[in-house]
Amino acid sequence: MKIKVDLSNKVALVTGAGQGIGQAIAQRLAECGAKVCVNDINADTARSTAELIRARGGEAIDYVVSVDDGAGVQRMVQAITERWGRLDILVNNAGVEPTASVLEMAEETWDKTLGVNLKGSFLCSQTAGRVMRAQGSGVIVNIASIAGHSIPIALRSAYCASKAGVVGFTKECAREFAEYGIRVNAVCPGVIITPMTEKLRHNEAMMAKWMQEIPQRRLGEAEEVAELVLFLCSDSASYIAGQAIHVDGGKVMV
Repeated sequence: MKIKVDLSNKVALVTGAGQGIGQAIAQRLAECGAKVCVNDINADTARSTAELIRARGGEAIDYVVSVDDGAGVQRMVQAITERWGRLDILVNNAGVEPTASVLEMAEETWDKTLGVNLKGSFLCSQTAGRVMRAQGSGVIVNIASIAGHSIPIALRSAYCASKAGVVGFTKECAREFAEYGIRVNAVCPGVIITPMTEKLRHNEAMMAKWMQEIPQRRLGEAEEVAELVLFLCSDSASYIAGQAIHVDGGKVMV
């Protein structure tokens, strides 16, 4: 069941929104009345998500830039504020998940993973946060992972490290930004059925093991993550800050 939230007159930026979890989040925010900037590095998927939102009666633009490009992020946020005059919601969703052992991983792979997943969250939060500070309000939701909280995943050291960093970064931002009326939280999905997890989901041995460890005995849907993000962006979550909330069917319980 979808929750009812009124985001009329709100402006949102969702990074990595061309597909998967980001796309689902962008669509739900738009369904609830928010004007949405759809960010992705893939021009075709970014445009497709924005067109889908508009076809359903929403308002959206697409913007292509890599979130680890500081100058590019600044231009994107400036384009949003020039068009709509404000920025109320930032969802840091863009991410990469390369597979390599610690001993064999290329330095460039490590740098790119930390750059997109962690540095990207910093750059977007800093740039959007300055706009929100001037407004006196705002919400930031960082998409982390159970891989960065307490569940390591084989051959994904850079991904796990980056997502652990996102959780820590979320808590510090929540502490710093509270005085400006900005709430910051993180969402930690388990294995969600998206293009990013396709290779992992085809590993039958790993999936069999994971299914035994998930009390609900199923994988999650992108829309289920989007519902939690939507709630955290709403006024109903006004006293929730600095949290890293799992969406994983009960696999991780803390």
